[in-house]
Amino acid sequence: MFKIIADSTSDLPLVLREKYDIDYCRMSITCDDKEYVADLDYKEYSAKELYDWMRNGKRVFTSQVADNEFREVFKKYLDQGIDILYIACSSALSASYLASLKVRDELLALYPDRKIICIDSKISCIGQGSLCIEASKLKEQGKSACEIKKILEDDQYNSTIYITMETMKYLVKGGRCTPAAAAAGKLLKLKPILKIYGDKLDKYEIFNRTIVKAKQTMIEAMKNDFNTRFKEFYDNGEMELYIAHTNNAHQAEIFKEEVEQAFPGIKINVIDELSLVVSCHIGPGSLALGSARRIK
Repeated sequence: MFKIIADSTSDLPLVLREKYDIDYCRMSITCDDKEYVADLDYKEYSAKELYDWMRNGKRVFTSQVADNEFREVFKKYLDQGIDILYIACSSALSASYLASLKVRDELLALYPDRKIICIDSKISCIGQGSLCIEASKLKEQGKSACEIKKILEDDQYNSTIYITMETMKYLVKGGRCTPAAAAAGKLLKLKPILKIYGDKLDKYEIFNRTIVKAKQTMIEAMKNDFNTRFKEFYDNGEMELYIAHTNNAHQAEIFKEEVEQAFPGIKINVIDELSLVVSCHIGPGSLALGSARRIK
């Protein structure tokens, strides 16, 4: 018996965590030197409050899962004789995976008969959440935690996320854009697009002057992925699409209709809000289009 555990970047709301029997380890968010738990259920603050903080220029940043959080969550199950399968945010984007390995080694010395398996998902947000859901489905099929680890690691590069943002200023705060580039982007009203693929977070395109053009750019980029990198899986009907947003529900609904027209016959999953940990780095007003292989 084992428990699947994610973290705060997984974009898994309570309804999905309950459906697929997934727990998670909490990161933290700090606003003007006050620390909050990065709770996926918004227990200490609302999504609106976070976006208001950011719009009002407050200093907001995130921190990895703390060692004590790993200990508390892992031990809750180890004490019941339940093994752990932790699916972490990409190690290129967070140090949580490396921290989990340290705690794993510490706890295995105390629980020598148990297993703690940690996976670097090589992705974040909706892509990471998708892997957790696939892990749960494999568990239902009778796969062991070790078998699932191999399957997911063999498949972890078969997903992509494109995110368009309202402004570049939050990229500056995260060190992913220079102040000069952000100033030019504001002057020219550019809509930047980021691409998350494997363990990379790259600038994909910044020359979109309207949200309409930005959405079309993401759709065309995804079509190219389906015709190249994911062609075999696409032709076999194994690809799914995901849509999410940060404080941009109206545009997300419009975008969903546009994606349905562009990709007839493909299942489209809508996740209302990107996790607040991710939102801190891209700001309010974003839209995301992700794809992932449905493991058979």
